[in-house]
This record gives sequence, structure tokens and C-alpha cells, in this order.
Amino acid sequence: MQNQDLEKNKNEDALKLAISKMKFRLDKIYLGGGQKKIDKQHSKGKMTARERINHLVDEDKPVLEIGAFAGFEMYKNYGGCPAGGVVIVIAYVRGRQCIIVANDATVKAGAWFPITGKKNLRAQEIAMENRLPIIYLVDSAGVFLPMQDEIFPDKEHFGRIFRNNAKLSSMGITQIAAIMGSCVAGGAYLPIMSDEALIVEKTGSIFLAGPYLVKAAIGEDVDQETLGGATTQSEISGVTDYKMPDDETCLDTIKDLVDKIGHFEKAGFDRIEAAPPKLASEEIYQIFPETPVKPYKTIEILKRLVDDSKLTEYKKGYGKTIICAYARIDGWAVGIVANNRQVVKSAKGEMQFGGVIYSDSADKASRFIMNCNQKKIPLVFLHDVTGFMVGTRSEHGGIIKDGAKMVNAVSNSTVPKFSIIMGNSYGAGNYAMCGKAYDPRLIVAWPNAKIAVMGGKQAAKVLTQIQVSAQKSKGQEVDQAAEQELFEKTKAAYDEQTTPYYAAARLWVDAIIDPLETRKVISMGIEAANNAKVEPFNPGVIQT
Repeated sequence: MQNQDLEKNKNEDALKLAISKMKFRLDKIYLGGGQKKIDKQHSKGKMTARERINHLVDEDKPVLEIGAFAGFEMYKNYGGCPAGGVVIVIAYVRGRQCIIVANDATVKAGAWFPITGKKNLRAQEIAMENRLPIIYLVDSAGVFLPMQDEIFPDKEHFGRIFRNNAKLSSMGITQIAAIMGSCVAGGAYLPIMSDEALIVEKTGSIFLAGPYLVKAAIGEDVDQETLGGATTQSEISGVTDYKMPDDETCLDTIKDLVDKIGHFEKAGFDRIEAAPPKLASEEIYQIFPETPVKPYKTIEILKRLVDDSKLTEYKKGYGKTIICAYARIDGWAVGIVANNRQVVKSAKGEMQFGGVIYSDSADKASRFIMNCNQKKIPLVFLHDVTGFMVGTRSEHGGIIKDGAKMVNAVSNSTVPKFSIIMGNSYGAGNYAMCGKAYDPRLIVAWPNAKIAVMGGKQAAKVLTQIQVSAQKSKGQEVDQAAEQELFEKTKAAYDEQTTPYYAAARLWVDAIIDPLETRKVISMGIEAANNAKVEPFNPGVIQT
């Protein structure tokens, strides 16, 4: 009993330390370009991006930030790009769930880095998939010119934003834009391709070319306000629809506009009155192991996430390395697919490693996913997977065929999917469990998550073995010290690339969250998805 308590305390300390580290980093990110840049915004009578969002959203409702770690530890040669220079949240405005995109002018004057473009496209993707109104709070100097070749010309670059403006409009999804600072060059199309555009007097301006470029191009001398200020664009050109005296009035007007938007036909996902888990959610800290290789009972984690701690397990005695279960989260009906990290015994009496997908577990998960599509139940995937089982017995048993069946079911699933990376998410296991490439509506990670083709230790061993074999084939003598040095160097590189921060910086995950926020993320995600009808499910050709 004493050893169990010690283990729980070590687990809790490790996870809480990881959460504390995450929050410390977020506090720094929330400052954007720093306090001096914030003070400069205020001196111009402007709110910061985060202050604008806080004023706009309902105080008594939850907020989910997307991509807070975007750009983390990237672009060091240019001084960094906190949060990718743009703040994006899913939140409520006058009770209506919306997605809000706010340029952070404290970060390089709101200029667009490559990750800024990727993050904006992610916001538009979420709006399209879930038919959410999207609000742009524009305050940007345009493309970050030193990196224009990485943000301007390609399919998923800057121009895709305006293409998506047009697509959103054709889908009937409301777009509202507020010009609250600079809006120049190609960026000027974004607010004007929105349904309605507001502009703030004295601080807001919009034009295809600023005064300096106009002078260089045609020799005309003109000041910024005359060229594209609020009065010019509202009363002379008619480009904008509302002229606002200040940030506060502008944001309050957006609230009034959102308040009148009609509603789409709902998808019809089932929801009843929510109930908290009967077992304390905080106990997740004690259950989840401090090291990623230790087994644990995943079912105990699930009982602390779902309403009333109640699950109805599908094929409980079959394919035990994956748990499939029906449950409710914040009142919403869900189908859960979770890697079971407990060491289990198969029906044939064979011991199976926890967190590994075997043929029987892949078969079970495939059938469960198809059932959830048949019954229009959203799917929640909880990752702690090291991959599919390998070796002669697995290959002879058709592991590739069964794995393909699961990947097929995930790929063609039409009910909304949500992925929570609790621990490991390696190799093809990431794919089968609905990794980023498989269009989860939201994908988030706990602060101790690991995402890669394989673990650092395994990758280092493989690469070291290849290097040693190459040396031996050339008749070279293998230096044990050099071999160990290569192993350590490779492992360190892989370990860095497997962290959730590396993934979040590149938007492979939408957020890193405290495990206790998992219910909120799933609930907000299903509420958003309920705005878009579910298409018929067609799995195509499935191997049997």
C-alpha cells in the first residue's frame, strides 16, 4: 500500500510539474512582443489582440485557444514569433459559438510569418468544417518580407486565405472583419471579402499600397489617413460598412451583429443534462505514469473523464489492447477509442503488451468506428500507442490487413472525430488513432505527450545499427565510443522532436492542455460540430 501511494505521488508530482512548465511558457507567450510593445499599442489608443478578444467574448462561457504554441522556439534569427503573431480562439459571443482571429500587432507589427499563414488557414478550416461564424480583428503589416518565399506563392500559403474567404461565403458561413490597425497590400482583401467590414477611426487603415509605395510607384504624395483611413473608406470609397470611433465601440458593434445571425440545421448529436464524473478527475494526475513505458489501467483514466464515470464497453473481452466504449462527456453521447496501456492476456492465453495494436484490437476498433458512424455518434480517440505489433506471428496473422481496415474506417468516418494525445503517439499507431493527417475536428495533447514515427531510444538504436552495419560492410573497425556518441546524439535529436511543444509549434496539434481541460475541449468541439450535417458513411473496400 505504501509503495502504491509513493507511486501515485511521483506520478502526480511529475504531471503537475509538466503542467506548471506549460503554464510558465504560456504566460510568456501571452505577452506577445513584450510589455514595451503593449504599452506602445495603448499609447495609440489601441487594445492588444488578447484585450480585444477578452472584450468581445462572453465572460461566463469557456474559451478554447487554438495554436498558442504556434511558432514556439522557431524563427530565432528574427527574434521569434510568439503564438505565430495571431491569437485564435473558439469562444462565445452573445451566446453564439464563433471562431475569432486577432492579429497581434506587438509581434513584428502583426506581420505574417509562414506559421501565421498556416494558423489562419487552420482557423478557416475549423470554421468550414463546423459552420462557425468567423470574426477577424485585423491589425497587420502584411507578409513578413524576409520570408516571402515561404508564405506567398504556394497552395497552402497567404493567397489561400482569400480563396477560403470566398469559399466560406459560398457556404453561407458568416465572416465579420474589423480593421483596427494596418491592413495593407494583399491583406486588404481579407476584410473586404468578408460579409461586413468595420473600421476604427484614426487607427484603422486599409489600402493596396501605402504612402511610401504610392510615392515610389506613381510619384504621388499622400498621407495614410487620406489614402485609406476610416473616413475615406467608409464615406468616399464605400469599401467598409461601419466607421467606429474606438476599439470598444467596434467590438460592441460586432456583438450586435453576431446577435442577429440565423442558425443552421443541427447535425442532431445526442445530448442530455451533463453530469460530472463520480470519480474525481484530479486523480488522473496520480494514475498517469511519470515515465511513458510504465503500464497503467486506461479504463481508470476514462472513468475520470466521462459523465457519472459510466462506460458501456464494446467487445470488452476481445482485442483488449484497445478499449472501445460508449459514454457521455458533458452530456454529449460519444464513442471512445482508447489505447489500453495495461498488460493483458488474449483469448488464446498469450500476453499482449499494453499500448500496442494487435490484429484483434484493430478489428474491434474498426467495427466500433463503423457502428458509431451508423448511429451518428461523435468519436473520441485517446492516444497512448507505440504502434502495431510486429514479428513473424503478427505478419502471418495479417496485421497489415487488420491495420489497413482500421485506417480505412478512420479515414472514411463522417461523424466528427476528436483526438487527445495523452502519452505516446508513435508510427502507424498515430494514423490508426486519428492523428493530424486524418482530419480530427480538434487534436490536443497533454503536456507529457510524445509524437513521432518512433521513440527516441528506438530510433537511435535503429540508426546506430544501420551506421555500424555500413562500416562493417566496408571492412571498417567499429569504434564503441563513437557508436555510443552517435546513439546519444541521435536520441537527443529525436527526443526534442517528439515533445508536444515541437508538435504544437508546427500546429500538428491545436493545443497543449491540462488533462482536466479534456472534457471542455471535447464538449466545445462537439457543440461546434453539431452545426454541420453529417454525410453518409461509405467505408469503400475493406479487407476481411
